[in-house]
Amino acid sequence: MLEGSQLAAGLYRTMARIRAFENAAEIASQGGVSAYGSSAGATAKVRGPLHLSTGQEAVPAGVCIHLRPDDYLTSTHRGHGHTLAKGADMGRMMCELFGKATGFNGGKGGSMHIADFSVGMLGANGVVAAGLPIAVGAAHAQKLQKRDAITVCFFGDGAINRGPFLEALNWAQVYGLPVLFVCEDNRWSATTASGPVTAGEGASARAQSLGLPSVQVDGNDVFAVHETAARLVKEVRATKQPLLLHAITYRVKGHVSVDAAAYRDPHELEAALQTDPMARARAHYQAQGGDLALLDAIDAEAAREVAQALAAADAAPWPAAESAFTDIQTTGAGQWR
Repeated sequence: MLEGSQLAAGLYRTMARIRAFENAAEIASQGGVSAYGSSAGATAKVRGPLHLSTGQEAVPAGVCIHLRPDDYLTSTHRGHGHTLAKGADMGRMMCELFGKATGFNGGKGGSMHIADFSVGMLGANGVVAAGLPIAVGAAHAQKLQKRDAITVCFFGDGAINRGPFLEALNWAQVYGLPVLFVCEDNRWSATTASGPVTAGEGASARAQSLGLPSVQVDGNDVFAVHETAARLVKEVRATKQPLLLHAITYRVKGHVSVDAAAYRDPHELEAALQTDPMARARAHYQAQGGDLALLDAIDAEAAREVAQALAAADAAPWPAAESAFTDIQTTGAGQWR
């Protein structure tokens, strides 16, 4: 097959793994029986809130393919896709969602605090915009250590209306840090449409007002994201200067997995579903002469992988009681005992 078709299949594989994981996790969080083989029954297996990135798969797939293991990444409360695209283990992530001891954070972090330092994934974050200053700190460390590595910071459109957005971009620009800011503009801030509560022209314009160059891209076109991110990652790595990628996508699910999003105009959702990134990737792949049977096989492979992750999470042990006293901060006075 052509190199372009091989690239298309690789990007599709990342998106398929993310979509399969999100679908299975959603069902497990609702207490249903997953199409991927879970016997979750009537009891929800996912512990704590679950924020899905369904429909946004093209952004992490198109960006993270250009990253190395020693590059850093910070995420949001909607971070499963970023984590998988950066190379983290799917089984351990499902265990973390289930609150099991074998999860990335020993079952303590749950969905909103996934982290895997072994692949440079510094963590998801339950606080909107909190990943921005963490990313800037990581990039500043890379600069001081004179490392040939960069940091990528994913954040949503809701984050640009919070103080850390301005503070982080200002710091990165003033000190010339190797960080690529990636705004996943999915049009919604929790249960509020972002547009009416955002003054001006959004993330790109605000970055440019600080002298920080930005590029806007169709975030549901994985090939456009891939091409644009390739150029930006290369430039950040070469110049050690910050850039911003503004990816326009759409959040097809509610704010959390049990949110029916009744506040949203159904016609808006229907229109958004017509731009589904995976369907568009399939159409592009076929137009380039690729055999859709290969993509069907990738979907089946992703389903099997998720089924194994669910089974592993079901069977994994619960954290020991004494682990409640680890990974905590103490003043040393002992009152917490």
